[in-house]
Amino acid sequence: MVVVARNGVEAVALAEEHRPALIVMDIQMPVMDGLEATRRIRAGGLHTTPIIALTALAMRGDRERCLAAGANDYLTKPVYLRTLIARIEAHRQQQARKAAAPPENDRSAAPS
Repeated sequence: MVVVARNGVEAVALAEEHRPALIVMDIQMPVMDGLEATRRIRAGGLHTTPIIALTALAMRGDRERCLAAGANDYLTKPVYLRTLIARIEAHRQQQARKAAAPPENDRSAAPS
């Protein structure tokens, strides 16, 4: 399912309501920008949901600001569909690997 938010406030509310598997976050949204929305989504409990920051910002330090706000990845506009699909797939595969891995504190998997 794809859910679309028109601004950062809606993005936070929809993320909390739908608990998506992945978020593509436009950084330059009205009402609340994507950086603040990302911080609030993380603070609201979606700690492991991959967030891909999508922005026209391509200045030095912009990538770092997006990652510091809680994004897992960063793409600049214009975005090529193949690139976006590849990034989504990479995050999907990473989530699948994490889900399949035994918990770190599972001592039953450790050799005796």
